[in-house]
Amino acid sequence: MTQVAEPMTERAAGAAAAVVPHWIGGERVAGTSGRRGPVFNPATGAVAREVDFASVEEVDAAVAAAKAAFPGWRATSLSKRTEVMFRIRNLVETHRREIAAHLTAEHGKVPSDALGEIARGLENLEFATGVPHLMKGGYSEQVSTGVDVYQIRQPLGVVAGITPFNFPAMVPMWMFANAIACGNTFILKPSEKDPSASLYLAELLAEAGVPAGVFSVVNGDKVAVDRILQHPDIAAVSFVGSTPIARYIYETGTKAGKRVQALGGAKNHMVVLPDADIEMAADAAVSAAYGSAGERCMAVATVVAVGSVADPLVEAIGKRLPKIQVGPGSDPASEMGPLVTKVHRDKVASYLESAAAQGAEVVADGREHSLYKDSDGFFLGLSLIDHVTPAMDCYRDEIFGPVLTVTRVATYDDALKLVNDNPYGNGTAIFTRDGGAARQYQFDANVGMVGINVPIPVPVAYYSFGGWKASLFGDLHMYGPEGIQFYTRAKVVTSRWPDPGTSKVDLGFPRTR
Repeated sequence: MTQVAEPMTERAAGAAAAVVPHWIGGERVAGTSGRRGPVFNPATGAVAREVDFASVEEVDAAVAAAKAAFPGWRATSLSKRTEVMFRIRNLVETHRREIAAHLTAEHGKVPSDALGEIARGLENLEFATGVPHLMKGGYSEQVSTGVDVYQIRQPLGVVAGITPFNFPAMVPMWMFANAIACGNTFILKPSEKDPSASLYLAELLAEAGVPAGVFSVVNGDKVAVDRILQHPDIAAVSFVGSTPIARYIYETGTKAGKRVQALGGAKNHMVVLPDADIEMAADAAVSAAYGSAGERCMAVATVVAVGSVADPLVEAIGKRLPKIQVGPGSDPASEMGPLVTKVHRDKVASYLESAAAQGAEVVADGREHSLYKDSDGFFLGLSLIDHVTPAMDCYRDEIFGPVLTVTRVATYDDALKLVNDNPYGNGTAIFTRDGGAARQYQFDANVGMVGINVPIPVPVAYYSFGGWKASLFGDLHMYGPEGIQFYTRAKVVTSRWPDPGTSKVDLGFPRTR
């Protein structure tokens, strides 16, 4: 059995740090570019290790290994690929706590949240084990005399995924599960902020029997990203990140002739109608806004309080905030951990200052938390801003932190207009006891994923994940059925097996009658 490294121990800043290498050709490969980046422990602020940044040549080496592995992997039977996918799923499940430890150490999320991320990733691995059914084509007999037509789906070749810091395990599983199950070879470029989980997954895939070159990990920055986007042997690129980068990925990749799906930012609204259960809505808002320190693309960013529900709802949310335990993931009592870097924490905190200056009411200020003031970790307490308008920075921008804003509107129509006028269209939710209002909202909302009394409507693995408007560039959503479609292309075959002596020259356009 392949030995899988335990999470590396923290090193003090300035000390010789462990280095996270690449994974190319089925083995760890130390970087040769001479460039590295720091990987922090967000709970302490210390540099825990470094990560190699790939050069163009190192990306090319990963692509060459993937290209060489593709013919054999594509020719591997569906039953064999299914067997490998089952082994991957079982190994990830067996080692879920080790993977979660990497997430806590480098991203900062508490263990319960890290384990939840892995559980949702496992759902995608389980979906991919059904690849023999998912790859089935269609067949039409006798479309013309003696002529049959059928369609098959075939893999693209070498494909790549560029993944964000906030889900270092789940989002890669969104991508590589379907990609390799369909017969592609896959190159992962994880976030340089928390790369160790990706290397750990690479070792588990090798243990599961994934051939060398079928799955590679190339760490790095824009140099690696740009080479992936330009490399002529990479057929498709999947991306999750901010909207400006998603737009760049999509435009650059498609210009180079690649198939691209690029998921961007979000500003998720939770509309609460006057008839809603206040306690349920407040619980949902707190859970969805502050889980993972708000570093989720599906986090509720704005509560839209309709009419008379505003005052009691804000009061109910405010009462819950002091009860949430903020602390390092190493503390079993912690419910919310730090943010991923100091730069990001400080940017999130700046919205509390600008909100007050622009006329909003800061009901709870996370800068008053003791860990923000006295800890070297990247902590910010739970923050709540009321009376927010669409003109304010804290509404216009995706904050991506533990800051929940409340916008008050008079009517359902005002709430709907606010949601539909927003440039993002990732997820939204409505809380109400009125089935007619809920059904109307799911019909009216110009958003890709809708929750009805569900605050984070992330689809199960056998549906597909994706927003609308500036939250998605490309025409196919991620994972699920559309993921299979993204990582394959259709081929239509028209066949005839004529009897001897029936052939003749006919220059007319072929007809089916």
